[in-house]
Amino acid sequence: MKKFAVILLVLFIGASVFAYAADINFNNYFVDKTMRVDLYHTGDSKEDIYSLDKVFQQGHWAGTESNTIDYMNNGNYFIKVYDFATNRLIFSRGYDCIFGEYRTTDDALRGAKRTFSESILMPYPKKKIQLTIEKRDKYTSLHRIFDCVIDPDSTTVVKEKLPSDVEVIDFQIKGDNHKKVDLLFLAEGYTKKDKQKFIDDVNRLLKVFFAYAPYNKHKDDFNIRGVFRASNEPGCDESSHGSFKDTPINSGFDFLGSERYLMTDDNKAMRNIASAAPYDALYMLVNHKRYGGGAIYNLYASTIVDNYWTDYVFLHEFGHSFAGLADEYYTSSVEYNDFYTPGYEPVEPNITALLDKYNIKWKELLTPGIAIPTPWEKDEFDKMDLAYQKTRQELNKKIAKLKREGAPREEVAAAEELSDKLSKENAAKVDEYLKKCKEYGKVGAFEGAGYCKNGMYRSELDCLMFTKGTKPFCKACEKAVIARIKFYTN
Repeated sequence: MKKFAVILLVLFIGASVFAYAADINFNNYFVDKTMRVDLYHTGDSKEDIYSLDKVFQQGHWAGTESNTIDYMNNGNYFIKVYDFATNRLIFSRGYDCIFGEYRTTDDALRGAKRTFSESILMPYPKKKIQLTIEKRDKYTSLHRIFDCVIDPDSTTVVKEKLPSDVEVIDFQIKGDNHKKVDLLFLAEGYTKKDKQKFIDDVNRLLKVFFAYAPYNKHKDDFNIRGVFRASNEPGCDESSHGSFKDTPINSGFDFLGSERYLMTDDNKAMRNIASAAPYDALYMLVNHKRYGGGAIYNLYASTIVDNYWTDYVFLHEFGHSFAGLADEYYTSSVEYNDFYTPGYEPVEPNITALLDKYNIKWKELLTPGIAIPTPWEKDEFDKMDLAYQKTRQELNKKIAKLKREGAPREEVAAAEELSDKLSKENAAKVDEYLKKCKEYGKVGAFEGAGYCKNGMYRSELDCLMFTKGTKPFCKACEKAVIARIKFYTN
């Protein structure tokens, strides 16, 4: 137990929290509306500070009424909501955030402070609550870093009407929001004349989604909606190319210094548009053809819609945002430093530091008799893929320079075509190499995962979270996705 002065007398941790909260009656504590709490998240690699911005009352609560307490232990941050009068834990959710990634960048390590807007969604409480935010330290233990008292009847709660130029489109409604996964697509960079294109893009991606395991067996567990707000210009920002567009959510490439990381830091614009419909999971579709996307657990996912790799990016990024899956690749360059602490087990369900090889996260899925850790043809793979990554980075820099300098369209197009050709050739080469490996298709513990060449392991040689292409999830990833679907639907 952990004692808080006056306001919070007792904070239950671990299994005791969930046992105590298992009998929460939703209707005793909440009404069927959504409370959105906007916060500012400020700091650098050493400081991590939250401050309250505004509280909103919005439409129907999309989430489950039965699992108000998050028992999945994923995410580097946790919100915990306590009934103020009784100090009882009545709601919690694990999540990740943009600031959590920023704090590992070179700028943050140099002490450059930044502020990001964040939103927390919860069912609307009937009475005064204590909102607490906890953060994991580098050893993955949670520590309280922020708390505030919120009165749902306060005159400061914002109850504004939705903008009139936002349209909600139903793609698939299978039942009660509280018993389904409510997936909401946001149109970004689609002009007024592109509305039908947005509808067609969503329908095309849903065909991919529901043909892919395990979603193919859970189609009836999803409600699918879209929100369309016309953009003044098509596309999105490409700062490294010197191109900026006027769009509703202000998305762009080069996020946190990575040229293919496509996100937005305009959280308020995104949340205001999304508030038009209920959602458990949020997906921003960007009307662009350049390779890119992004996702953060329990925040949102994004993808371009007109690239050769769109289907892959779409599925891969949803794995991050929905199920909290880690990237399993480790040769591709990222802007993060020490994203995982050596010698400590990460919380993500699909990678492991293998601290106890007899109790690996996916031990019930292991191929009988397989060696742990599992030897594989890693050295040759590393040489092959690192050579490609170097070529890719050099070519991307060339393309960005050509665009900034206003080179002829034909020259830029030729460079982009070469980049696409090399990407496809390398993906085919990697697939062929991995399929020839001795332990291909088996479940073990293969070194190389989570941006770490050594000391971090994945469950199979290949997976949607490891290499490009719409190849299957590894068994550990598939298990995690199913667990998340059940969390929302049981």
